[in-house]
Amino acid sequence: MFNDTIIIKGARVHNLKNIDVNIPLGKIVAIAGVSGSGKSSLALGVLYAEGSRRYLEALSTYTRRRITQSEKAKIDSIEHVPAALALHQRPNIPGIRSTFGTSTELLNSLRLLYSRCGNYICSNGHKLDASINIALEIPLKCPECNEEFMGLSAEEYAFNSDGACPKCSGTGLMRDVDLTTLVPDETKTLEEGAVNAWNMMGLSSMFYVAKELGVRIDIPYKDLTDEEKDIIFYGEEVAKDVVIPANGKVFELNFKYRNAIDAVKIALSNAKSEKGLKKINKFLTTKTCDECNGSRLNKRANSTLLGGINLENTTKMTLEEVVEWLPKTINKLPSDVREIANQIEEEFMDNANALLNLGLGYISLDRPSSTLSTGELQRVQLARTVRNHTTGVLYVLDEPSIGLHPANVDGLIKLLKQLIEDGNSVILVDHDTQILETADYMIEIGPKSGAGGGNIIAQGTIPEIIENNNSQIGKYLNKTEDVIVRNKTLKEDLFEKGSIKISTDNIHTVKPITMEIPKGRMTVITGVSGSGKTTSILEGLYPAIKNTIDNTPLPSHVKSIDTCGIEKINLIDATPIGKNVRSTLVTYSGILTNLRKLYASLDESKQHEYNLKDYSYNTGKLRCDKCNGTGQISMDVQFLPDVEIICPACNGLRYSDKVDVVKYKNYSIKDVLALTIDEAIDVFSGESKIRNKLQILSNLGLGYLTLGEDTPALSGGEAQRLKLASDIGRKQYNTLFIFDEPSIGLHPLDVKLLINIFQKLIDNGATVIIIEHDLDLIKNADYIIDMGPGGGVDGGEIVACGVLDDIINNESSVTGHYLSY
Repeated sequence: MFNDTIIIKGARVHNLKNIDVNIPLGKIVAIAGVSGSGKSSLALGVLYAEGSRRYLEALSTYTRRRITQSEKAKIDSIEHVPAALALHQRPNIPGIRSTFGTSTELLNSLRLLYSRCGNYICSNGHKLDASINIALEIPLKCPECNEEFMGLSAEEYAFNSDGACPKCSGTGLMRDVDLTTLVPDETKTLEEGAVNAWNMMGLSSMFYVAKELGVRIDIPYKDLTDEEKDIIFYGEEVAKDVVIPANGKVFELNFKYRNAIDAVKIALSNAKSEKGLKKINKFLTTKTCDECNGSRLNKRANSTLLGGINLENTTKMTLEEVVEWLPKTINKLPSDVREIANQIEEEFMDNANALLNLGLGYISLDRPSSTLSTGELQRVQLARTVRNHTTGVLYVLDEPSIGLHPANVDGLIKLLKQLIEDGNSVILVDHDTQILETADYMIEIGPKSGAGGGNIIAQGTIPEIIENNNSQIGKYLNKTEDVIVRNKTLKEDLFEKGSIKISTDNIHTVKPITMEIPKGRMTVITGVSGSGKTTSILEGLYPAIKNTIDNTPLPSHVKSIDTCGIEKINLIDATPIGKNVRSTLVTYSGILTNLRKLYASLDESKQHEYNLKDYSYNTGKLRCDKCNGTGQISMDVQFLPDVEIICPACNGLRYSDKVDVVKYKNYSIKDVLALTIDEAIDVFSGESKIRNKLQILSNLGLGYLTLGEDTPALSGGEAQRLKLASDIGRKQYNTLFIFDEPSIGLHPLDVKLLINIFQKLIDNGATVIIIEHDLDLIKNADYIIDMGPGGGVDGGEIVACGVLDDIINNESSVTGHYLSY
């Protein structure tokens, strides 16, 4: 064979069925198939794993020790695989300090530019000309007052480091404890959990210490004296011996007292992520820092000027505005300083152009990363991955079209073709037919998910795939498949059950809007990337309704809300479920509790004196002693990084061999964790509680997952559907479900299944709102709200709303243009 082809033989990663496949290099190769069919196993588990591993093996052991490596793929052989880079489907959750400027590293260039080429201000307020002396580390001298001082380093312009505002520590916000939230129900006693701050911060026993300090714990909080309330809120940190009853026993412990306010403040100081902060936010009031006015920078860092403006005002610009402003500003610098500035500008523009090509020019550099959508975060990751103009690299991209409106996919396609022109190869796992049809070659895996997949059912060029009768994606590529699968509500009946109405002020780039959403229907919010879909719903509608339900103040940007009787609101997004390997599908769904009860009730368990607690793989005596119930162990390979491997004692199934003596239909509880959901349905057909939960998961399209699957490893789409499991089948009157891009990772066949799930929720009385770009899903909506017309400052308005025909016939709607095909 020629060296322009990757040759894989005997691939057996996950559910791949010992497949052989040849993949052309120097092309865009798409891998398609239904969810769970084995696409990512081939792309990431074989191609990326081997491409990256083999490259890293060429490095010294000293270097490799500091790099996380992939384990060797389960294959017979692979030839001609280049060094590989991967873009994963789900970016990490950004930290609370991260902004668009820091996550893209654009701010690194700007900080250096301000440091080396800016106009400094001396302590007497005099402005100095830009000088080469800063780069030469020669002190600056003010021509008016003769003050000498050194310029600042780039690090001293960083709000995450030396440049931070001393008052807010570089967050731009001042958070203070809202005393009214600490004791929400004053009719409760301390024993009954009146102090909510203690309950939420893991200090539920703190009232015993308060008792030792003289606070009565058995009368309602409202009847306590001012002195007692003062101890609860402001009491000093003192150690006390307390007696705490638990599980029928009495424990004598020495506890340090932590008052309710300090409990919140300490939790706040320990919060490292946006997710951790959400738990604490209900106890806080937040306002802009009055010292730095939200810039995050200290006064000295913010005093340096470039083109007459400081770094704070530069970061308030959108990327497009900075790109336009920067060359004009640099051209006005003195010639010797301009040479330095041009080098910094070149690096900035190289970075910026990759982001602009991906349609991110509308985002301001100071925007918190936590407010970016999944699609925006992934494009930031993509730009970071591809901006180095490499040659000969294999780029493995997992769902790069996530979060992209059809109008924005063109920029992505342009970038992929540029990678090919630069001499690279692209492996593309995606479901968007708009991007799939641009591939030079396609490999389709299936025909089903899990054990029913793992085979190559079609391969070839796009015309060959369309002509192949075995192909499942072909009929979607040539637009012959009917995508509307539900009976939509007639236009005249849309608002028959009432409507949710919200009016908001400016939120980021979203302008003041009034939105009306029919109750009891399926509404899709769409629009080009950055148009304000996610912001208007997740920062406008969702908190407005949730705060109304919780009887707390509305966000300041919400002018009014009419919930139309909504009593419960569920946000179903693609954030990972669980934080570590102890979180599995059976623990999250509650099935493990039912399994433990079943196995503990069997005669063999009684003979061996195994009880319900013993069957916990986290703490029970039947858990694997080797891995302590995690299913994996860390192997020290000395000069290389520690490697996490499947526990050889339990084969990753978390239980010891002791459980093998207790079986239900010839399956031990350990064996059950290795079953897929669909397999387990047959095994537990006679156990209604277990069978019903399994059936719901299967109906959600998750039947191919194993019961012992780690939930942090689930894809975004799988995580969303698993979160839905507890709500399917229940009556949902006055319940609102909000879905953030639920079609992530879904094949068109899976989208049909998802639409049927939405219909079940609606049939049970729910209202469903979906933030989405998928055209098939949009076409199935009862009501569509299209935002735009552009992204960023060019968007933020409702361009069109109505039924499908209304959107198609609205000339202002970009979405309508694509829906008409």
